[in-house]
Amino acid sequence: MRVRLMTSGLLPAYADGIRRVYADVFSAPPWNEDPSAAGPYVERLMADALRPGFTAALALEPGTGAPPRGAEGPGPCDEVGGFATAWTTPGVFPTDRGYGHVARALGPGRVSAWLCGALEVDELAVSPAARGAGLGAALLTAVTGAAPDGRCWLLTSVHAEATLRFYRRAGWHPVPVTVPGRAGLTVLLGPGHPAAAGLAHW
Repeated sequence: MRVRLMTSGLLPAYADGIRRVYADVFSAPPWNEDPSAAGPYVERLMADALRPGFTAALALEPGTGAPPRGAEGPGPCDEVGGFATAWTTPGVFPTDRGYGHVARALGPGRVSAWLCGALEVDELAVSPAARGAGLGAALLTAVTGAAPDGRCWLLTSVHAEATLRFYRRAGWHPVPVTVPGRAGLTVLLGPGHPAAAGLAHW
C-alpha cells in the first residue's frame, strides 16, 4: 500500500472504503462503537473537509480497473487500508464534543498557547488486515508534516492502550493531566511541539 495526501474534492470517491475501515477499527475495543456509526462519520468528514487547514491521507492498495470517467488520479477501484485526517484548531477554542473538557483540564492559557492555531489530528485508523507495515506512522507523518512550527496535538482515550503505545513510539507526549468527563480522554502533543519539552516539569 502507498500513502497519498488527498484533497477534499477527491475524498468522496473513497467514502465507501473510509466507511469500511472506520467500522472495522472503531467497532472493536476499547471504542466499541456500533458499526452503523461509520455512516454518520463519513458524512461529518465531508463537512470537516471544508475546515481551514484540513488535510487527509489515505493508505491505498492499487486495484484493477480504471478510475471513474473524468476523475483525477486513482479512483475507488483502489482499496482503502487506512486514513488520517487533521485540521487547524481555531483561534477561538471550540466548546463542542470533547473540547470543553480539554479547556477545563488545561486552562485558557495553555489552550491558547498550545492548541489554538495548531494542527489537530482528528482521526487515524488502519484496517486490521493492513497493520504491521508501518501505515499508521506513515499516515500520521503525512497529515502532520505541515504543522506550523511543529505544533500538532490530538485527543484520544486513556483506555486505548495500544493506541497510546503507538503514539509514544512515534514520539508523541501525553499531557499529564486528567481530562474530565466519562469518556476518559487524554491530550498528546506532537514530537516537535514547543511545549512538549516542558511536560516533564508539569
